[in-house]
Amino acid sequence: MTPETGNGFEGAVAYAVAKQLGFDAADVVWVRTTFDSAVTPGEKNFDFNLQQFSITEERKAAVDFSSPYYTAPQAIVSFNGSKIEGKTTLAELKGAKLGAAVGTTSLDAIESQIGATPQVFNDNAAGVSALKNKQIDGLVVDLPTAFYLSGVEVPNGLIVGQLPSTGSGDQFGLLLSKGSKLTSCVSGAVDAITADGTLAAITDKWLATDAGAPVLKP
Repeated sequence: MTPETGNGFEGAVAYAVAKQLGFDAADVVWVRTTFDSAVTPGEKNFDFNLQQFSITEERKAAVDFSSPYYTAPQAIVSFNGSKIEGKTTLAELKGAKLGAAVGTTSLDAIESQIGATPQVFNDNAAGVSALKNKQIDGLVVDLPTAFYLSGVEVPNGLIVGQLPSTGSGDQFGLLLSKGSKLTSCVSGAVDAITADGTLAAITDKWLATDAGAPVLKP
């Protein structure tokens, strides 16, 4: 989904934050960046960035984050007819070929929660290619990405299920350059749309967490 339309979870969040800051939708300008260039130190070509950036201490050394706008569980994307379609427990997934992108919490989840050895990809796009070519049985990503990949990117895609919450889950924040004068304003806007229910409504509309993503049992 293109963010310009405001369709899709993060596009809708961006417009809600902009509105809270006093900007009209027409004032919002989108630029494309890679994930890696956004999380590394240096000059940025954006005021804030949304690409499902998990807030981590390591990243906070290089960039600023707003208050979290979403806490994401991990989920497994597969396809109709795969060997893991219909599996309902983590135990049933131990022998499966599962992949995830390098440096992600998804990669950690395969090892720590499922107890499998993951196939590591440079990014989710490479993982999707492997899934399409049936080189892996499933790709582990956060739930919002899983909805997108299973619905749009992967032919006959499906979500096998989401991994049980390990407590807090991955928290996504709006990313800003280190020391940005806007960080406190943007955090305030996120807090405001959280408090007034706007964020909950956006989350319900676009993520439908209970729709087709059951929690896998141990």
